[in-house]
Amino acid sequence: MEKLKGSIAIIKCLQEEGVKTIFGFPGGAVIDLYDDLFDSEIKHVLVRHEQGAVHAADGLARVTGEVGVALLTSGPGATNGVTAIATAYMDSIPMVILTGQVPTPLIGNDAFQEVDIVGITRPCTKHNYLVSKAEDLVPTIREAFHIARTGRPGPVLIDLPKDIVASMVDFDEKKPIRMQTYQPTYEPHMGQIEKACKEILKAKQPVLYVGGGVILSNANEELTELATKMNIPVTMTLMGLGGFPGRNELSMGMLGMHGSYTANMAVAKSDLLIAVGARFDDRVTGRVDAFAPHARIIHIDIDPTSISKNVAVDIPIVADCKHALTAMNSWLASCGHNLEEVGATHTPWIETIAEWTKKHPMAYLDEGEIIKPQYVIEKLDELTGGDAIITTEVGQNQMWAAQFYKFNKPRRLITSGGLGTMGYGLPAAIGAKMAFPDATVVDVAGDGSIQMNIQELATAKQYKCPVKICLLNNNYLGMVRQWQELFYDKRYAATVMEVTPDFVALAEAYGAVGLRATKTSEVENVIKEALSIDNTVLMDFRIAREEGVYPMVPAGKATTEMLLV
Repeated sequence: MEKLKGSIAIIKCLQEEGVKTIFGFPGGAVIDLYDDLFDSEIKHVLVRHEQGAVHAADGLARVTGEVGVALLTSGPGATNGVTAIATAYMDSIPMVILTGQVPTPLIGNDAFQEVDIVGITRPCTKHNYLVSKAEDLVPTIREAFHIARTGRPGPVLIDLPKDIVASMVDFDEKKPIRMQTYQPTYEPHMGQIEKACKEILKAKQPVLYVGGGVILSNANEELTELATKMNIPVTMTLMGLGGFPGRNELSMGMLGMHGSYTANMAVAKSDLLIAVGARFDDRVTGRVDAFAPHARIIHIDIDPTSISKNVAVDIPIVADCKHALTAMNSWLASCGHNLEEVGATHTPWIETIAEWTKKHPMAYLDEGEIIKPQYVIEKLDELTGGDAIITTEVGQNQMWAAQFYKFNKPRRLITSGGLGTMGYGLPAAIGAKMAFPDATVVDVAGDGSIQMNIQELATAKQYKCPVKICLLNNNYLGMVRQWQELFYDKRYAATVMEVTPDFVALAEAYGAVGLRATKTSEVENVIKEALSIDNTVLMDFRIAREEGVYPMVPAGKATTEMLLV
């Protein structure tokens, strides 16, 4: 057993966990840790706002599947990260957030830059800790990583008093972590697997409803095997996009409030709904009593509290998605039925779905030289071969990206789904690019959302991180404006962006490249130029100002009651 300074022990723990990059912003409470980080092999990325640090760590975690790490100082440093912590919590992203704290004798005395960050973040972390004794420091960090990455992943916060970080601590050999009160269920109950498979064999109009759990558990191959072997159409939540190839003929795209007509109708008419790693979010279900009214429901999820929470299910399967799908594929392969014949019985159903798609494709009205945002995303998809990592801000830009970019692989769409956090996309893009320097990383943004964390252009430049920003600029807070247009008599209260910067000049002020397109014929060349430049590039597309996101299910309506283009 070694005796090490607390800050050095923290760094060694991070290295044990394979951490190569962390994102943060220094302050007095963490100055000892920063001093020792200066000599370590871990790359520290200095952001310009603590929210950006946690979003960047989140972006890295989503594209790699590894635990992202952020380092924040005490007080306002910690509270500035709360929105981003909640973002990761809502989307089940594995992260460890290290926050500085005043020395232990001062805790509770309203000391300078003291805040109860453990109390503040208790509702939006998977778990959190205040390290009150030096001997607890190393075990706490190791346990935090274990909790963050196992079961249903999530963010774990560790609050570090300054005197603990500066003290001498024991650093012993790492051993497997076993927690009596925390033992996630990975393997499915085979009796439930058998029940589910028998339902699949007799269903005539089945639908696979896929959420982010498929991506988090790396179960995309097992899912694709089940769908193609049994000839079952697939619809995905926003977080599930890429879990099944978007260009596959069985893909119906996204479902829910801004999902495709085909996906929403298929769920409504299905006789068996197989939910995999999804949580029946209100944006998916619409009016719950009208959601999949004719279907028996199978629900696979590693979190038992998610099952039957929003929608009652018939066959619950508590398990990791990858393990459950593997078991289902294995059972079906050895069940004695001719699976090709079973799949063929779904042909009339597949033909009905194809007819819906033909009648109501994901579409928009062409207005000549007025730039349509959907066209921009289609061109981006075409020119990147559908293989870019796409981060988004939140609002109309997010939905257009989800609708018109065909995600063929998992971990290619990096977006704030559950919390809907404006300002997420740019720092998340930086985190993704840090993880995969050779990948094309594009933040699809709106002019309102991008300004929430636009200061991170400086971070991108400082670390030679050439992300691209596809700015769909309509001088509105577009999604709220759309609701005001439809339901509030076009009373655009506080949604008109009367003063916006010259984004091209702003990009150049940061040392990035600014490009602009004001008409449709300029779009393709701007994207091509941006992709060819080895620098951070902001593309300012002046889009149709009052373009809406359709289909749209109004609040309180069934998902079959869609407003179409």
